[in-house]
Amino acid sequence: MSDQPILVTGATGKSGGRVVKQLRAKGLPVRAAARHGEQVFDWTDSGTWDAALEGARSAYIVQLDGTSLVRPFVERAVEHGLSRVVLASGRGLDNPEYATDSSGILEGLLDSEAAVRESGLEWTITRPGWFAQNFSEGFFADFVRAGELRLPGGDGAASFVDAEDIAAVVVAALTEDGHSGQVYELSGPKAVTLAEAVATISEHAGREVRYVPLSVEDFVAELVEQGLSPEDAQGFADMVEPIRKGTDEYLSDGVERALRRPARTFAEFAKTTAEEGGWAV
Repeated sequence: MSDQPILVTGATGKSGGRVVKQLRAKGLPVRAAARHGEQVFDWTDSGTWDAALEGARSAYIVQLDGTSLVRPFVERAVEHGLSRVVLASGRGLDNPEYATDSSGILEGLLDSEAAVRESGLEWTITRPGWFAQNFSEGFFADFVRAGELRLPGGDGAASFVDAEDIAAVVVAALTEDGHSGQVYELSGPKAVTLAEAVATISEHAGREVRYVPLSVEDFVAELVEQGLSPEDAQGFADMVEPIRKGTDEYLSDGVERALRRPARTFAEFAKTTAEEGGWAV
């Protein structure tokens, strides 16, 4: 059994890459799957699924937003004899006021969760909030490097969660008993505003990063001027809505329940990122 690999989809992403690293640090066999990964895997090409699943014992499923492909993939996983799956889902699914779903992502997330619950496999669902790493390697990173975070976030706050914690929860669910049937909503231990976040980054980066709050209209107009379509620009604005409205401000206990320790703070994330050279321009 120990020779069977653990399949990690989205293995080059923010959570998947860390899951691969943490599993390998434990000496466990991993099949790192992505479109350009060690194991070629493409959600939109079901012909790549069987090779990824063959002989695997369990899988971390990072779904493709806006699709309902997890259900047929899980059915294929059952056929291949996998015993356990951990699904990366989204925070706020139980709150219809959480965010505007202009991209049609919600329907796919709900179907994916239903698919793993109905699969007959051991399953765990993670529902992470905003990644702290969006400031260093994601959505906000270019703004931070430029020294000015220009967003329609108002003075709202979010309980940013460190992707290292997300990965640690996933690894625990993949490798330990006691996590089957659990839904872990994941957040940091404290909500911070965008102004507080960039002030913390400034402190550890050794340079000033400012937050400039924009109206939704001005934000969309700036992105369109930079070459995005109006639809994509509005989609980005909608992504920030939970921060602006404060619906991502609440705290979740998933990290503590899964790992039996507190979640890492935003300041710890910023300090570690600085030590690893992540704030370099």
